[in-house]
Amino acid sequence: VQPAPTWISSSGEKLSDLRGRVVVVHFYCFGCINCIHNFPSYRNWMKQLEGRDVTIIGIHSPETQRERDVDAVRQKAAAEKLDFPILVDTEMKNWNAWGNTMWPTVYLVDKRGYLRQWWQGELNWKGATGEKQMLAKIEALLAE
Repeated sequence: VQPAPTWISSSGEKLSDLRGRVVVVHFYCFGCINCIHNFPSYRNWMKQLEGRDVTIIGIHSPETQRERDVDAVRQKAAAEKLDFPILVDTEMKNWNAWGNTMWPTVYLVDKRGYLRQWWQGELNWKGATGEKQMLAKIEALLAE
């Protein structure tokens, strides 16, 4: 028997149940400084997109042993005000299923369930405009 997946701020999300919504999926781990630098972008998007057909989902995929502690993931999410559903992917099943290769990576899934865009690394690294670019793509996907 497989243990049930652990979710924070949710009883569980399935992409198939989110058809008709734009879904932002971000892979991260709480000890990764590049991941931490992306947290304000997610909070900004939540504020800017509130009440619209967008769901943000975090997938916490641990890099270190400490990051495998679900309570530590929960505490860090609360401290960072990450109020969206977070899957604690301790066995890296989702990481592998998505073919993910680095922390952080942000994926955009359109209303039909198709992967349409992704960004690897820090969104605003050294003048990069990933936060702005991804928000513009989210808006475009909402308009489809």
